[in-house]
Amino acid sequence: MQELEHTIAAYGAAWQENSAEKRLELLTACFAENGRYVDPTADVMGQEQLNSHIGDVLQSSNGRVEIISSPASHHDVVHFNWHMVAPDGSIMVAGHDFIRLDEEGKIAHLAGFFGDPAPLT
Repeated sequence: MQELEHTIAAYGAAWQENSAEKRLELLTACFAENGRYVDPTADVMGQEQLNSHIGDVLQSSNGRVEIISSPASHHDVVHFNWHMVAPDGSIMVAGHDFIRLDEEGKIAHLAGFFGDPAPLT
């Protein structure tokens, strides 16, 4: 479990790092070289593309992403919650990430969702 927590911590730190070089170092530690990242606004492959995507999001939003839950996991699947914080401290968006780990314990696939699913009516 400690290895998983380090993976998630490095991933979370990447979403708070403005330096592309330092962000790539964090992603190299936690994200598979050919990993895939998808959310409602993006579909990117690999560490370099994810690094660019994160940089674009941080620059355009002027916010930072914080992981706000411990990771829940079973087998090679992990789930955790996060939110993006604006410079004034308000929450811009919250969401859930679901990841699949590779055999090295790095993120092989991440699917991010914004907000909670709508309740059944």
